[in-house]
Amino acid sequence: MSKVDLTKKLEDERNSRVISYATSDRPPFTTKIAGDVVPLLGNLLDGIGKVKKISLLLYTSGGDMLTPIRIVKLIRNNCNSFEVLVPYKAHSAGTLICLGADTIVMGKLGELTPVDPATGHPFNPQNPASPQQKLEISVEDLNSYLLFAKDKAGVKSEQMIDVYKFLVEKLHPLSIGNAYRAYRMARLLTERLLWLHMDKKKDEERIKKIVKEITGDITIHAYPIDRDEAADLGLKIEKASDGLDKIMRELYEAYSAEMKLGQPFHPNELLAGKDIADINRAGAYLETTNSSYQFTFSGKVKKDIRNNQPAIDINFESQTWVKKK
Repeated sequence: MSKVDLTKKLEDERNSRVISYATSDRPPFTTKIAGDVVPLLGNLLDGIGKVKKISLLLYTSGGDMLTPIRIVKLIRNNCNSFEVLVPYKAHSAGTLICLGADTIVMGKLGELTPVDPATGHPFNPQNPASPQQKLEISVEDLNSYLLFAKDKAGVKSEQMIDVYKFLVEKLHPLSIGNAYRAYRMARLLTERLLWLHMDKKKDEERIKKIVKEITGDITIHAYPIDRDEAADLGLKIEKASDGLDKIMRELYEAYSAEMKLGQPFHPNELLAGKDIADINRAGAYLETTNSSYQFTFSGKVKKDIRNNQPAIDINFESQTWVKKK
């Protein structure tokens, strides 16, 4: 079945209007949730109009942490009820989008993750000769270091000042502050997304538990939170029936096939004996049954000889959203 046919089938199943948003995790055509999708989403919603229910089918490994609240508020302004359909990955910033939904519909493979944004150190202290190579740090990295010093190394409370001093010698103080700011932002965003559909006072303890787990207690950023664990956290999870799960996965697999997810990119396949070839690859989709936007990588792949050795250069001349219909 085509993507349009599968989307219509989903709409009939959910009695809603369906929007699909899929980003690529296939190098070098990787894309992330980003603010440039917001005006395009606005265009799609204008075409849909005000409806009772919108279902967002989502596949992503993450992205910008501020974009999810913009996406969620924009969609919620166009409907009475908002749900996210998760056939597989809705990681990091994708999890934030899910937190803003009235219901998260998860298939058997559905995954959320903790929200633990990493920030870049001004330079990599392990490789100061390459200032452009930043060292990513997160509050959980910093917190784990301090806990290790206390719990495993047996550092006394009165000696922790020396542990802090050693940390500041290795990392710029502003980088530590920046990581903590990102952590506070993640907690704030998580809380405010939950407030969109939960009662601040009535659900206060439930909200605190979700925020604590999502932004702190689960210390591995890529830790997969399946639908059972997500429900245990206090999120409103609907386990997709076998029939619904099949439709969701078929639609995800249609996007996966078009973006060739899970398949290594081999430039020689494009060259096929030529010295130069065009690149035109999809890196993301934002679609309804009536409209379609595709994020497209366009450029050239070129075979060359450097230092008497064969080399291949990839040059992207354009990376942009293109309206397909």
